[in-house]
Amino acid sequence: MLKQSLQHKLLQKLSPLQIQVIKLLEIPTAQLEQRIKEELEVNPVLEYSKDSQNNSDDNYEDNNDAPAENEVEKDELSIDDYIREDDIPTYKLQSHNYSKDDKYEDIPFSTGTTFHEHLVAQLGLRIMTEHERMIAEYMIGNIDEDGYLRREVDEIIDDLAFSQNIEVDEKEALDILEVIHDFDPAGVGARDLQECLLLQIVKKDRSNPAIESAYNILKNHFEEFTRKHYDKILKRLHMEDAELKDAIDEILKLNPKPGSAYSNPMTKTVQHIIPDFMLEVEDGQLQLSLNSRNLPELRVSHTYSEMLTDYQANKKNQSKEQKEAVMFVKQKLDSAKWFIDAIRQRQNTLMTVMEAILDYQKEYFVEGDETRLRPMILKDIADVTQLDISTISRVSNSKYIQTHFGIFPLKYFFSEGLQTDSGEEVSTREIKKILEECIAAEDKRKPLTDDRLAQILKEKSYNIARRTVAKYREQLNIPVARLRKEL
Repeated sequence: MLKQSLQHKLLQKLSPLQIQVIKLLEIPTAQLEQRIKEELEVNPVLEYSKDSQNNSDDNYEDNNDAPAENEVEKDELSIDDYIREDDIPTYKLQSHNYSKDDKYEDIPFSTGTTFHEHLVAQLGLRIMTEHERMIAEYMIGNIDEDGYLRREVDEIIDDLAFSQNIEVDEKEALDILEVIHDFDPAGVGARDLQECLLLQIVKKDRSNPAIESAYNILKNHFEEFTRKHYDKILKRLHMEDAELKDAIDEILKLNPKPGSAYSNPMTKTVQHIIPDFMLEVEDGQLQLSLNSRNLPELRVSHTYSEMLTDYQANKKNQSKEQKEAVMFVKQKLDSAKWFIDAIRQRQNTLMTVMEAILDYQKEYFVEGDETRLRPMILKDIADVTQLDISTISRVSNSKYIQTHFGIFPLKYFFSEGLQTDSGEEVSTREIKKILEECIAAEDKRKPLTDDRLAQILKEKSYNIARRTVAKYREQLNIPVARLRKEL
């Protein structure tokens, strides 16, 4: 039986302009210029402004009307929005642009020999058959950037047989791996941390008692070493505290990630953080600006505007193909105006959010004292700016600010809050700072347990449970007390 019913649904449909703004908000300054170049490539109506220095923000404000949501019938095109005196003036925001270019450099780019090429090159120094060389190159290809061979030898043997049609037995494979183990950097090709450290220690002078003891610990007491059960090592090796300390000092000199030791400056592309905001102190006042130095200024092409003007004058005599061409141009004009306006809205929204954060955390930004950070969540800034929480999230994600005391991600300034016994609200970051200071000052022979840290915080009026202390400690990447123990 069929049944009909009426339902009312409230649906929010985003306009093309809103979609553009949302996407652009997520892009940091370092990627925005590339995004603009991509738009220029796909939209012939959009072009760089040649006389942008003569345009003002006020001109843009007068002419930035976005195209209407409703489509106009093909034969009744309204082109008033497209043939203004100077097309669409630029979206630049002179009051927020940052002009001190000499302080900030572009991302440098370098090329050179890779880590794996460095390993393959060392094969040329060994006497090997072509068959052995092919096996060795395949093994090197399975070594990760840390320098480890993460796959089992029997899996590599199977791969060589099936994909390369190369037959190899386990002994031959292990013999070739042993050759790779002798390569630079020391420890390369290891299958686990223990083997990696042993490959390094055996290349040292084992006539040194400390190095020989280090080898013995790594070879026969590795689990006790990783768990810092030093008392067991002392008992089993009949060592004195000083001897164990010397041996451990030798182990700590080894590199657990030998791949990172290949530090030729030409091996990697150097990346720099490009801040989205600049904060400076001028005459005791905080001055915030956007880093817009590489942001090209855009406008709508005169050529396409003139095409629409000609159509308006002669639209009765236009062929079907000409009308279709004009409709294509109109769509591209719409897209160009939306993109230009989206850039402007992006810049305005970024400044609105950052100014709200700056005002909310003013005491912190004056000196950079971490203990001055107030508890602040996304909703706090959303309430101040009257923007949606999702917008605040997009702005704070992947964005950085350069201050007079360092460069920080915007996420750094957000933290939850707790109340002290006196009812004062403090940031969890302040509590983490105290935890870091307590652990840094602890006696490493008897590190502070989470229970003891919770007790110390309680004495300072921070009533926090042990499990919360453990959570904050883990967020700070600080190991448990047992693993912080030193001799």
